[in-house]
Amino acid sequence: MERLQKKIANLGYCSRRKAEELIINGEVLVNGEVVTKLGTTVNPGDIITVEGNILDNTKSYEYYLLNKPKGVVTTTNDEKGRKTVVDIIDTKTRIYPVGRLDYDTTGALILTNDGKLANLLMRPDSLVDKTYIVKVKGLVTIPDLQKLRKGVVIGDITTKRAKVKLKSFDKKKNTSIVEITIHEGKNHQIKKMFSSLGYEVIKLRREKYGNLDLKSLLVGEYRPLSIKEVKILYSLCKK
Repeated sequence: MERLQKKIANLGYCSRRKAEELIINGEVLVNGEVVTKLGTTVNPGDIITVEGNILDNTKSYEYYLLNKPKGVVTTTNDEKGRKTVVDIIDTKTRIYPVGRLDYDTTGALILTNDGKLANLLMRPDSLVDKTYIVKVKGLVTIPDLQKLRKGVVIGDITTKRAKVKLKSFDKKKNTSIVEITIHEGKNHQIKKMFSSLGYEVIKLRREKYGNLDLKSLLVGEYRPLSIKEVKILYSLCKK
């Protein structure tokens, strides 16, 4: 059995706090009866209706957006005993990260137990945009920005076209901050792209993943995705 407000949040309808408000306001039904008590628990087979919407209470998919901190590994377990992204999420469900962010990289990371969505997002031909803020050593030139836009050679591949914008630069510290949007996800891709042009990445943060951004999340915080957000992610995978 599981508390009703937590179940609604885990099913991706809204946050747990919002679910509590909906329960108190009489907007939630369990098996056709209005429930206003926050301590109410539900079973997997119960029919939950929120604001007239019947939730799928059989699959129990969970979706989270995490603002990954630095020094946390993107895996379900670590042989060196380091903290993992899964350790941060308060759930008993076996979830896993979608893709990877390096140990020293921060930002937007999706975790879920929905294998279908995870596979769609991680496909080599996925066209879902991922936006990064990159701080590098050196003053990035306009010709190099254009090279990043058109694609650069890293190893035996040429990266696909990217959206690139110079956000700022500091001549005294000899650093630049660049915003770059790609839809590929090769290992260490952003670092390798800048390295190919002679720039060392000092700091890297994924600011946005598809339709999801970090506006409401501090580093180390996370939130469940809404049903609408999940549907949009699915639609982006099909484009």
